[in-house]
Amino acid sequence: MSQLKKGAILSYINILLTNVIGLILTPFIIKSLGDSEYGLYALIGSFIAYFSLMDLGLNNTIIRFVAKYRAEKDSKGEANFLAVILLIYSVISLVIVVIGIITYFNLDKIYGSALTAAELYKAKIMFVILIFNVGITLPGGSFVAISTGYEQFVFPRAAILIKYLIRSIVLVVVLLYGGDAISIVILDTVINVLFITVNWLFVNKKLKVKFKLYDLNKELLAEVFSYSIWIFMIAIIAQFQWQSGQLVLGALKDTTTVAIYAVGVMLGTYYGAFASAFSSLLLPKATKMLYSNASKDEIDNMFIKIGRITLIILFFILGGFILYGKQFVTLWLGENYILSWKIALFIMLVITIPLTQSFANSILEALNKIKFKAILSLSAITMGMILGVFLVEQHGSLGMIFGILFGRFLSELLLNIYYIKILQLDILQFLKKVFIRISIVFSVILVLGLLIDEIPGEGWLNFISKIFIYGIIFSLISYNFIINKEEKLIIKKNIKIKQ
Repeated sequence: MSQLKKGAILSYINILLTNVIGLILTPFIIKSLGDSEYGLYALIGSFIAYFSLMDLGLNNTIIRFVAKYRAEKDSKGEANFLAVILLIYSVISLVIVVIGIITYFNLDKIYGSALTAAELYKAKIMFVILIFNVGITLPGGSFVAISTGYEQFVFPRAAILIKYLIRSIVLVVVLLYGGDAISIVILDTVINVLFITVNWLFVNKKLKVKFKLYDLNKELLAEVFSYSIWIFMIAIIAQFQWQSGQLVLGALKDTTTVAIYAVGVMLGTYYGAFASAFSSLLLPKATKMLYSNASKDEIDNMFIKIGRITLIILFFILGGFILYGKQFVTLWLGENYILSWKIALFIMLVITIPLTQSFANSILEALNKIKFKAILSLSAITMGMILGVFLVEQHGSLGMIFGILFGRFLSELLLNIYYIKILQLDILQFLKKVFIRISIVFSVILVLGLLIDEIPGEGWLNFISKIFIYGIIFSLISYNFIINKEEKLIIKKNIKIKQ
């Protein structure tokens, strides 16, 4: 099994574990810390999250440039580039520390009226630790990016998985022995230092990557930042895309409406995470193909192959959510959150096609043509938010999500035209070969799923039984009527079935 496939599997396992363990641990953490202490932990954590944006898109930049230098067999250029990146990260870390110091001495003004003296004392301690954490985590992430550029996906993703499991186990122990919010922050920092060291050893000893500054020229810096700044912009846009609705609803409606909307958005973005787990591995492949002068047919075939795999995964999740999502949300949060199911479902339906086109996005990044997408996305979010404001009064949270999703739909439509005109991708062939057959079979699966939904009973056991039966039916029908001969051979090879 290739590094790409193993990396994708590990990414999906990571997503499942993160979500499941997160759902289990969150109530335990709140109970152990208490509402006030947990609120303090969440407050400082969310505040520090904005410092993490100072990565400036350099991780994706590293992946793209390392893959480019490897395709060109330019080891000297690669070593020089990585040395420059470390210098840039050093400057970023220094800036974070300076801003952190200034912010530290103004925390009294920022939170003084909302926190007690004891809470403010703890907040300052956590803030100092977390600033140090961010200062080392940003450059530390470069080692994972280098591994990805080398198309070494297994070790860094296995390390992330092990890191999360260790963190979860130790966290439970710490809280059982009376740990507080400061203890959690210290734990996270220690584990980060440990695994940054592990990833550095892998890059240094296993991959034998060199860091040597030969020439700090303006052309290289300009090329790096002309690429990374737009990746950075897209990261900010992606974060703000769904948060904007909560800001509007908070101003025009009430906190209950915001909570329901937030849960729907969270479930919708989980759906996207399953696709991104695979798409995040594609940039080195796209870069390598482009700089190795792959033919248009080779690129189109790869585009279709990845699109098919992604769509099968997404349709499995989408079908289950259409059929049994309402029951899940009711069991999990209660009937008051039924609207969250609708919001999440609308998000899933609109983003399904864009998620299958992740390889086209990787080609955009590889060719350093991401600027158009960034500007287009920003325009779409702005327009969608404005439209949502007009719809909120009459339609509430549904009006907000309709506005945002209309902007997203329009931007993706224009982006597809860009794929056709500029990247010369055969989008019509892509849609035909990826969607037509799979969508017809998927419709049959949905009909069968409706019959499964008639199973009498209620509660979690009933829900799990339906999902289990649905999963078996989806897998059998997909294998026999969706998956082509080439994909079947890959599956048989990977699970070691002798024909």
